Amino acid sequence: MALWAVRSAQAQAVPPAVLQFLSRHEEEEAQHLKQFELLLGVSSHGKTALPRMPSQWQVLAVHLYGYEALGLEFARLLVCLRPDLISILEDEEAHVGYFEHEVRTILVHGGSAADGARQAAQAWRRRLPRTGDRYLHDESLAPFRGELRQQILDVIDARFLAVGLLARRERQGVPHAATEARHF
Repeated sequence: MALWAVRSAQAQAVPPAVLQFLSRHEEEEAQHLKQFELLLGVSSHGKTALPRMPSQWQVLAVHLYGYEALGLEFARLLVCLRPDLISILEDEEAHVGYFEHEVRTILVHGGSAADGARQAAQAWRRRLPRTGDRYLHDESLAPFRGELRQQILDVIDARFLAVGLLARRERQGVPHAATEARHF
């Protein structure tokens, strides 16, 4: 997901420094994908069409920040199982840090861009449970799925709250994972 999203994001109108970062980020994600393909002995499906990404920078920044935060949580799980893959976790921490800085910059400037970023965060967060469900669908995760799902949602909510994308009252308006268990 991240590789394709990063490729698609590069086609959007982003600040020049962000474009440089995305180019480097694409290389890192491609390396991660190759590493997983070698470990698993399978080739990933070749996408021909890139996913649609938001065209407004403030919305795109939130979108990428959210998906990178989600990727970071999966990298943390991965390192618990495979400590030798710590470089992936380190890359994900750097990616999240970069987009967190970009989102904070948008929010600090205020105005319609900050409002748009907050609205994008609310919309992205509403879709997060279904996205997480797709990533946690493997039967080997069944005994842990509910707990993993809740932990991931809580960590991302805390990130969005800390950076200023969600207010406490907005977080309370997002359904709790226990009420979303029907997705599993």
